[in-house]
Amino acid sequence: MEIKSARFIISNTDVRKCPQDGKPEYAFIGRSNVGKSSLINMLTRQNKLAMTSSTPGKTLLINHFLVNDAWYLVDLPGYGYAKRCKSQQEKLKDIISDYILRREQMTLLFLLIDSRHAPQKIDLEFIEWLGENGVPFSIVFTKADKLTRGQLHTNVEAYKARLLEQWEELPPVFVTSSEHAVGRTELLSYIDEINKTL
Repeated sequence: MEIKSARFIISNTDVRKCPQDGKPEYAFIGRSNVGKSSLINMLTRQNKLAMTSSTPGKTLLINHFLVNDAWYLVDLPGYGYAKRCKSQQEKLKDIISDYILRREQMTLLFLLIDSRHAPQKIDLEFIEWLGENGVPFSIVFTKADKLTRGQLHTNVEAYKARLLEQWEELPPVFVTSSEHAVGRTELLSYIDEINKTL
């Protein structure tokens, strides 16, 4: 798939105010600082489409970007940022679960995982919650360029093995590097395949 256009449409905290044109939506979520905005910018080849920040937990809104006037790429708030106060953490949790569970246009959720780390409890719990609620998702390992090829392979395989302790089969898995555009073709081809079936 070739991305000819990608533009910001709307930011909000209320799922009822999301676009109502019925176009499919592919949402990106992960722990704070996992590289969501960088991945979105890499996929669209627009360096400043999604705001990147070195401060974890900067995205507090549901951000919609319209791609090729045909489908949306949705940047969801990051979860698990411990420095937030309790009430703000709860508010974010509500925004995220409202969108994921109530948004009919959400075609697929891409769950981003930092490839440098061993499986984290918060991510595993989130994956379990997705399974319990029947949410269609794929796993996207980010920051592949920060590891040697051998380390990357070991980490990804260890993660898959950990998931297979609870899951009979794994969702699709992608490995990406925003720095070197690794995984761009695979992710966009996957989205394109799904769009053709809708």
